[in-house]
Amino acid sequence: MEDEKLCPCRKKMRSDEEMKDLMNRLSRIEGQIRGIRRMLEEDAYCIDVLNQVSAASSALGSFSKVLLTNHIRTCVVNDVKDGNEEKLEELVKTLGKLMK
Repeated sequence: MEDEKLCPCRKKMRSDEEMKDLMNRLSRIEGQIRGIRRMLEEDAYCIDVLNQVSAASSALGSFSKVLLTNHIRTCVVNDVKDGNEEKLEELVKTLGKLMK
């Protein structure tokens, strides 16, 4: 815990498959955001823009769910097995932020 205070740059090694999935999701979200910007620049109708914003928000939520699921299945499980239950409190706080 003391090391985390000194270095907040914790890291997580991900499998190639997990990394590819997450990066693909982010690339699609980036494309959606660029599309929203282009719609604004081209004076698109408000509801059409809002529909695209909704789609991008949903995609970002889906990204968060996948990342959270992977985190629970790896980081949290391993830390609890090792007796580090502080990770459960960290998870509870994070869930609170995600559910706002």
